Amino acid sequence: MTDVARRARALRDEIARHNEAYFIHDEPTIPDADYDALVVELRRLEAEHPELATSTSPTREVGAAPSATFAPVQHRVAMMSLDNAFDDDELRAWSERLRRVLALDSLEAIDFSVEPKIDGLAMSITYEGGRLTQAATRGDGVVGEDVTANVATVASVPGVLHGRGVPTLVEVRGEIYLPLEEFARLNERQEREDLRRFVNPRNAAAGSLRQKDPQVTASRPLAFIAYQLGALEAPSSSPFASRSHAATLTALRDAGFRTAAETASVRGLDAVLERSAWLEAHRHDFAYEVDGIVVKLDDLDLRDRAGATSRAPRWAIARKLPPEERTTRLLAIEVSIGRTGRATPYAVLEPVFVGGSTVSMATLHNQDQVVLKDVRPKDLVIVRKAGDVIPEVVGHVQGTGRRPRRWSFPTTCPACGGPLVRLEGEADTYCTNLDCPAQQVQRIAHFASRSAMDIEGLGEQRVVQLTAEGLVHDVADLYVLRADQLAGLEGMGELSAANLVAAIDDSRSRPLSRLLVGLGIRHLGPTGAKAVASAMGSLAAIRAAELATLSAVDGIGEVIAESIVAFATNPSNVVVLDRLVELGLTTSESGGAPVLTQTLAGRAVVVTGTVAGYTRDEATAAIEARGGTSPGSVSKKTYCVVVGEGPGAAKLTKATELGVPIVPGERFDELLSTGTT
Repeated sequence: MTDVARRARALRDEIARHNEAYFIHDEPTIPDADYDALVVELRRLEAEHPELATSTSPTREVGAAPSATFAPVQHRVAMMSLDNAFDDDELRAWSERLRRVLALDSLEAIDFSVEPKIDGLAMSITYEGGRLTQAATRGDGVVGEDVTANVATVASVPGVLHGRGVPTLVEVRGEIYLPLEEFARLNERQEREDLRRFVNPRNAAAGSLRQKDPQVTASRPLAFIAYQLGALEAPSSSPFASRSHAATLTALRDAGFRTAAETASVRGLDAVLERSAWLEAHRHDFAYEVDGIVVKLDDLDLRDRAGATSRAPRWAIARKLPPEERTTRLLAIEVSIGRTGRATPYAVLEPVFVGGSTVSMATLHNQDQVVLKDVRPKDLVIVRKAGDVIPEVVGHVQGTGRRPRRWSFPTTCPACGGPLVRLEGEADTYCTNLDCPAQQVQRIAHFASRSAMDIEGLGEQRVVQLTAEGLVHDVADLYVLRADQLAGLEGMGELSAANLVAAIDDSRSRPLSRLLVGLGIRHLGPTGAKAVASAMGSLAAIRAAELATLSAVDGIGEVIAESIVAFATNPSNVVVLDRLVELGLTTSESGGAPVLTQTLAGRAVVVTGTVAGYTRDEATAAIEARGGTSPGSVSKKTYCVVVGEGPGAAKLTKATELGVPIVPGERFDELLSTGTT
């Protein structure tokens, strides 16, 4: 080995040690300037001697090529939400439900993990053969965004796992966040450079991670804390295969991850309540923003017994912390108009720092809430962050002297001047003018949003610009826009105009369920849209369906069905729908591909190892295309386990214990075509 090669290797090792000391153990051993000098020297050596560069070099993590877009990632195991408890009584009620589900006389001998709930961005990071291969955001819990290149620049995310018993495949879940000290430094830097300050650490972290150029992400001091495993394929002897959550956290630390130092294992509910109280009292002492406390069963076998609802595990709960409250002056009450015409009053406030961010506006919900809270412009009011997320006005401060005149809800729309009407039996007031410009903007912005048609570059401000210029009146108009029309607009050059037209064109192929969400049909959310699209098969079938047919779709019901029928038969909507079809948008859930026989409808098929002719994602897609699901773990509900080359021992053992049929990988195609094991 040459002297240069030895020096490069020594630099990589030294930088790795300093990264571990700083980001994992919080004990930096050298000043920042000295650390930077080491990285600069290594970058120079690799530039002069490209043959010395390695895929896991610190310089590669920073200097990765920018990605063009965030590709979708299908989670091997769904990233579920957590149910919430808002006080000790609700925490006790959860524990009682859990005791009944587990059929236990008491939980006093049961171990729990009590952890701070970090206010960051949930992340799934997959390692195959011990190397980082993919990182994805939670997204909708089933499909997230591929942010691998960006996450690879986060210094506290190991590129290679350390220690013994490294799994064949492991999905590490945790939180990307911005440490509070780093957040303060970042804002100081923003001010020095005359740039906009970030309002809170969570948003700064999310914005930093969702950058097209990983070098921008690398310039932000993000960190990662691991708290859970998702998919796992490992021998039973691996520390990762332990059936204890506490042991899993130890395995994660040994592999190179940081876990929350404030996490504690306790026994029985009384100890859970005591530890929760301690975490609440010390919430502002931590290095990161905390918006709650998570309580989990420690025993993973008990977790399997407890199971989950459609959205959340029964074995865990989030104890929400009391929202912080502040007083400030209510300057005015204004009304905003949403995409459905709903008129929502909101408070314009003297800016106040509350719940970790500066608040200058807060919701007042509806006309009745304004009357009930009796808040008036110029009042001194109490503001809180409801759930530490949504600012709201609680009420006015009593005993502040003579009060101003009561505020009256307007009778005309502030955007179009049309009448505001309160529907009978409802708390909400609506602008009934379908041509209202405010509704128009909100409908188009919703159509383009990430959860709907996901048109990159078409945010609300851009929609305002396009409607003001008369280029777009409804969502169908988007698909006839030309780059030469856009290039002359303020803030748009030829390249950005071409990119926007390309993004709009790309959205034509979104599945029917995304189109249904984008249309903004009242009461119809993503889950219902998928159910309707799958059951009916095409937009034409939905438009022609009678109320009884739609009501019979699993998960829909009469209220949603009535909304779909009303939307589909509205004359204005009929024109827009006809145009969307003519303009070539996908009108089936399968995107024009033939609908396969549903041989695995309602069945859970677990795949372990490599099946010849299929990537992991392709095997999952093949199962789902035939009506099945492909979870990452084996349970009593598993229909069968498909075993390819290099299978996970834990899954095979579990399948044998539960008597789940095992299908050799070479019979996978037969399983898909016949549905039999």
